[in-house]
Amino acid sequence: MVPSSDVTATRAGGRHGRPWRAAGAAVVVTLAMIGAGMIGASLQTGPAPRPPQPQAQAGPEVPGPTATGDDATNPGDGEHAAQGDVPVGLDRAAPTTIEIPRIGVNATIMSLGTNPDGTVQVPPLEQADQAGWYEPGASPGETGNAVIVGHVDSAKLGPAVFFNLGSLVPGDTITVQRADGQPATFRVDSVKSYPKTSFPTELVYGPNDRPGLRVVTCGGQFDEAVRSYRDNVVVFATLAA
Repeated sequence: MVPSSDVTATRAGGRHGRPWRAAGAAVVVTLAMIGAGMIGASLQTGPAPRPPQPQAQAGPEVPGPTATGDDATNPGDGEHAAQGDVPVGLDRAAPTTIEIPRIGVNATIMSLGTNPDGTVQVPPLEQADQAGWYEPGASPGETGNAVIVGHVDSAKLGPAVFFNLGSLVPGDTITVQRADGQPATFRVDSVKSYPKTSFPTELVYGPNDRPGLRVVTCGGQFDEAVRSYRDNVVVFATLAA
């Protein structure tokens, strides 16, 4: 993938060159949702360090629009529901930075939307140390699923902003600073790896009755033939009460 000259975003392509598309606040994702747009190692030669992988491998079958109960909105979040501990959502405000103490992340967040052809924007590879917020969706802290994406590695920078995302575990915290000065701190519910051919679109971009956060990058084995990682790593988190 050739880095875009656009300073805010570049096009996301998949393992087979298929983009992923958005329709309003809901996203319809093709087979390789993040694809080459979330990696920079495709520009490197020789072996590259492999990013840590989450302990939970979701496998080829993932919950979709027919799922019910907590599994449809917050996988791994049954404890919150059982206790009735559902935090009140915040007003809408753009995120500015994301902090993940366990893996040493303290990164600026840029706002992303869609390209003219309907594909979802991602941060350009030359800014692989930054994360991106899908602006048409919920903002972090609002009721609904806020989505933040980032590269796993880059030819220029090596390990990128979310290189170690797969090493997070339930109970870890993620704090998103917001433009209104009110931070939103989330507790990780689960961290899972999905084949790109089975990306859990509904769980990431679908509705949620509580303030949720989804952080997404690439992971799994790097496929030298197509110059792309085979999986996506998704962190599911809920706003701390």
